[in-house]
Amino acid sequence: MRIRSPSLHELHALAVTAEQGSFSRAAEVLCVTQGAISRAVARLEEHVGQPLLRRQGRRSELTEAGRAYLAQVGPALSAIEAATIELQAHRAVGALRISVLPTLASKWLIPRLPDFQARHPGIQLSFAPYRRDDPLEDPQIDAWVRNGDGRWPAPIVSDYVVGRDIVPICRPQDLHGPQALREPADLLARPLLFHTNYPDNWAYWFAAVGVQAPPLRPAADFDQVAMLVQAVIAGLGVAVVQRCLIEDDLAAGRVVVPFERPVLNQRGYFLCYPRGRRHHRPLAIFREWLLDQAQGAPA
Repeated sequence: MRIRSPSLHELHALAVTAEQGSFSRAAEVLCVTQGAISRAVARLEEHVGQPLLRRQGRRSELTEAGRAYLAQVGPALSAIEAATIELQAHRAVGALRISVLPTLASKWLIPRLPDFQARHPGIQLSFAPYRRDDPLEDPQIDAWVRNGDGRWPAPIVSDYVVGRDIVPICRPQDLHGPQALREPADLLARPLLFHTNYPDNWAYWFAAVGVQAPPLRPAADFDQVAMLVQAVIAGLGVAVVQRCLIEDDLAAGRVVVPFERPVLNQRGYFLCYPRGRRHHRPLAIFREWLLDQAQGAPA
């Protein structure tokens, strides 16, 4: 029997070029050269006997024939990709290996995991060690939860989870007595504690609530939120933190939010995963559960 279908390499070159809009961006996604993409598409067009892409300057768009062809072969490509990744994983069907920032894991994710286990007892979660400079390329990791602004390497797609909302925190007793905090500007008279990695949080928060603040200097700075919170509890000053990381401290009354002024920064925690793993069933289940938890998080 004569095989009329082209190679998967050629089909992937067409599909990714159509998705990215150019040979150069398709080459980045597929980790090959731009020339390799161009040659693969040319071979495919020669094979089917008609142009599938229309070049317009640096951009490439599907022709009418290209759109019709990709509409038919695209679902098959996705199915082959998902099946191959599943087979190569060499893990149980219900296994999911993720990497999560330790602070978010201990303060937000782990307290919610009993609910996930109760709902999905067949999925085994495995936590990979966190690396600050992780390029998100390890094939043995299904997904990462990382702090950022949503811009990740081209093969990675992401979903925002939590962490954009920032709030000031102080001790409960700071809301009472003659020196009580009564309006946001009163915070300027208190020692301001900074997060070492995000020193602009205070300036950003003051600007967002309409307080004209002078150049700010930290009374002390800490590189971990847990230490920052403990410093507030100890009476060293006041701090600005992500609300999702202080749920237990707020519930226990160890700290309070003196002013409920909604302020969202550009950073947050994102669930990141390779484009090719989006159909991995345990990941899809975990993603749906995680986003549902984020929707129900205290606001």
